[in-house]
Amino acid sequence: MLVDVDHSMQVMTEESFGPVVGIMSVDSDEQAIKLMNDSRYGLTASIWTQDADAAVRIGDHVDTGTWFMNRCDYLDPALAWTGVKDSGRGCTLSRLGLEAFTRPKSFHLKLK
Repeated sequence: MLVDVDHSMQVMTEESFGPVVGIMSVDSDEQAIKLMNDSRYGLTASIWTQDADAAVRIGDHVDTGTWFMNRCDYLDPALAWTGVKDSGRGCTLSRLGLEAFTRPKSFHLKLK
């Protein structure tokens, strides 16, 4: 965990895929949304709050394929795992993800 970071630091705007997280305080939900969206990536976001309505409101405005409330480490096979922006390279999990590995084929038979 890195504290006393700001949005000018790469740890706050780049995807690290490592055991690192930058923690930065903000003055409002709107500022948080603006800073979260100020990235060329959009795989996941984590919103920490006791207010589920606030989490849904913020999550609806965050440009990511997936967002979590009060966690960041759980995959549900029933939910699509996807990203947007430079993280938007397909979809896995869920029916949508499985369809990417299948190919429909139609058979038209005229008998007699």
